[in-house]
Amino acid sequence: MITLKQLEAIYWIVELGSFEAASAKLNMSQSAISKRIQELEDALDVPIFDRSKRNARLTDKGAELYEGAEEMLRHRDDLMARISSRRALITRYRLGVTELTALTWLPALVEGIRSAYPRVALEPSIELSSELFKKLENDQLDLIIVPDLFSDVRFASTPLKEVENVWMCAPHLVDDKEVMSLHSLATHMVLTQGGSSGTGLIYDRWLAEHDVRLNRTLTSNYLIAQVGLTISGVGISYLPRDCLAHLVRRGRLKVINTSAPLPMIKYAAVHRADRLQGLSLEIARLAQQCCDFSRLILDPSSVEDE
Repeated sequence: MITLKQLEAIYWIVELGSFEAASAKLNMSQSAISKRIQELEDALDVPIFDRSKRNARLTDKGAELYEGAEEMLRHRDDLMARISSRRALITRYRLGVTELTALTWLPALVEGIRSAYPRVALEPSIELSSELFKKLENDQLDLIIVPDLFSDVRFASTPLKEVENVWMCAPHLVDDKEVMSLHSLATHMVLTQGGSSGTGLIYDRWLAEHDVRLNRTLTSNYLIAQVGLTISGVGISYLPRDCLAHLVRRGRLKVINTSAPLPMIKYAAVHRADRLQGLSLEIARLAQQCCDFSRLILDPSSVEDE
C-alpha cells in the first residue's frame, strides 16, 4: 500500500534535488528516506529514480508518480486547512508580492499570517507581476498580490486596495504652475516600468488609448531605482503618491499637474482555484485587512508624523 509518507519523500527529494536535502527537511536519516523510496518501488514494481545518474533524476514512471504525489499532498494540505484548528496547521505556503507591497505592508501581512497560522512555513518571493503570475500558473507559488489585470477562470481573485500614481519629477525640472498635457509630457525623458510590470503594462495601454507616444524613455523594473532616477533629475515618472508624500514634503520630488490624471491601479490577491482553497482564501482575507500602500516601511518620517 502506498502511504502519504512515501509520497512526501519522493516530493521533497525532487523539490530539493537530493536524498540528503530531503532527509534534512523531513527531519529523518538518509537511510530512512531511502527505505521509503525502496518500499514504494517494491510496491509498484517499477524504478522511481534512475540510479545510473549521480543526482536524483526520476524515471518516466517516477515523474508520473511525482505529479500524482504533488497533487495528493496538496489535497491533504487543503483538507487540513479546511477542517483543522489554525494553530495545528502545518504546511509550506509560497507567497509572491510585487516590490511596492514589499516596501509598504508586507511585514504586516507576514505578522498576520504567523499570528493566525503559527506553524505554517511561509516562503515569500518578491518579483515583477508577470513573473509572479507565471510562477502561480506553473504551481510554483500559492498566492500572489499584484495589480488586478490578469483575467483567467483558472484563478480566484480577491480585490484589495487601489494605488494612486501621479507624475513626479525633481523640483527644478518643471514649472510649478504649469498644467501639462499628456502630449507635452511626452516630450520629456520619461522613466517607465517595463511591460513585465503590471503597473507599467496598464499605463502603456492607457497612454496608447490617449494616442500618446513617448519619444524618450528609460525603463526600470525596480521601483527604488525609478524613484532614485527621478530625484536625480534624469526625467519624469509615474510614482505612488501616498507612500512618497514625505519626499514631496521635503522638496525631493514634485507632483506634476496634468490635464488627464493617471488611472488608479487596483490590486488583488490571486490564487489558483484548484489549490489550497481554504488556506488561500483565509490569507486573501488577511491581505484585505492588512493592505495599506500609504507608507514605506523604511520612511523615517512615519515615526516623526506620529
